[in-house]
Amino acid sequence: MMDLRERLTLGGLERLPAAPISIRGCDPILPARHPIGEAAATALALGGATAAELHALRGNRLASVEVDVGQATATLIGFALQSSPDASDLDLIRTRLSTTRLAPCRDDRFIHLHGGFPHLHDGTLSLLDCSDAPEAIEAATREWSAFELEAGLAERGLCGAVVRSPAEWDEHPQGRTLRDEPIVRITKIGDAPAEPLAGGTTPLAGVRVLDATRVLAGPTCGRTLAQYGADVLRVGSPRRPSITPFVAETGHGKRSAFVDLETEPGRARFRELVREADVLSDGYRPGSLARRGFGPEAIAAERPGIVAVAISCYGQRGPWAGRAGWEQLAQSTTGIAWLEGGPETPRLLPAAAADYTTGYLAAYGALEALRRRTTEGGSWLVEVSLCRTAMWLRDLGGGLDPGAASGLPAIAPLQVTTPTPWGALTHLAPVVRLSDVPVRWELPTTPLGHHPATWLPRP
Repeated sequence: MMDLRERLTLGGLERLPAAPISIRGCDPILPARHPIGEAAATALALGGATAAELHALRGNRLASVEVDVGQATATLIGFALQSSPDASDLDLIRTRLSTTRLAPCRDDRFIHLHGGFPHLHDGTLSLLDCSDAPEAIEAATREWSAFELEAGLAERGLCGAVVRSPAEWDEHPQGRTLRDEPIVRITKIGDAPAEPLAGGTTPLAGVRVLDATRVLAGPTCGRTLAQYGADVLRVGSPRRPSITPFVAETGHGKRSAFVDLETEPGRARFRELVREADVLSDGYRPGSLARRGFGPEAIAAERPGIVAVAISCYGQRGPWAGRAGWEQLAQSTTGIAWLEGGPETPRLLPAAAADYTTGYLAAYGALEALRRRTTEGGSWLVEVSLCRTAMWLRDLGGGLDPGAASGLPAIAPLQVTTPTPWGALTHLAPVVRLSDVPVRWELPTTPLGHHPATWLPRP
């Protein structure tokens, strides 16, 4: 097991937070060749230690941080570890359509298709010109070379990625672009006076986070900031599809409102929210918010001192920057699936490791940018991507024996039951421990659009 500094160095990060950090346990917990639990625990500990520093900047004692690798691993399948007797649709992901799969192609290569939303499902079937029966999809993909199909999907704005070897990805222009970046890139994008933190009982008391994300990585960032006391308002359009189990699992500690950026009133309301926010977390395709007038530089001019967080699949630069993507595509294209199962039988990790870990890294980046804003001022941009996180997982090593997996710890002690609009929901509680500092979600998860698009009064 690498020590914390080694893992950070492999991720291109240099600063170790001042708070004492203890990470207990080691991989493999789940049957995987890569240390997904240790990576998640590292990202969670980084965020916790930086939250402790912010808490100390309020005049409190610097807390120590503890994270257990087994418990961190459990969070990587958190959506599957929730249940509600009153809402059975939260127990299973019912949107795993036939077009979300590893599929063989004519050249004996594999491609991962992803039709996780209805328009992606229908568009993939239209391109393949087949029914949604699994055998029909496989017969259709065998008519294509893998790279031609990948290009055809991208041309139509659909989702898919060829299973590449690590060397192939590292030689790809997008892989080369990401290799030059750290797992969390933090850039000052504007001048602003320092904003000292007032006294408070939590690290992020009074900090407002505008959460414009969906599915897993982005919402995980906002949920993580909520566990440290931030006022997190999730905003999105009622027109966009969603996945109910993911909404429930990542909504703890947040309020949720509809703001339609396709309308002028919606854009005006969003602008008002930005002006009073401390953090804007953007999980949409790169450039989507910018086209509506809410790119990082624009919001920094609108609200000097803002922390903009950009979360993507392929990164913000390079030839693939504008592509939409998912967890499985990041694993496939970067070489993770190749290493996990081999080129003839590629296999995904047994958890949404890139998604959740990227969310934890994004939260750490937001916390670190807030620390810098507190001490030196400025507006800041934080960038993370699923593919860069997957490359870090690769760098941490792929030589574990899946057969030696110890299994998840007992889950019941990690769970709490919360009253929600779906009924009583049993789910994982936060797994980060800070000495003398509460780490918890004060608000229950809710369906999308459950609240008005307004901020709570600052304490």
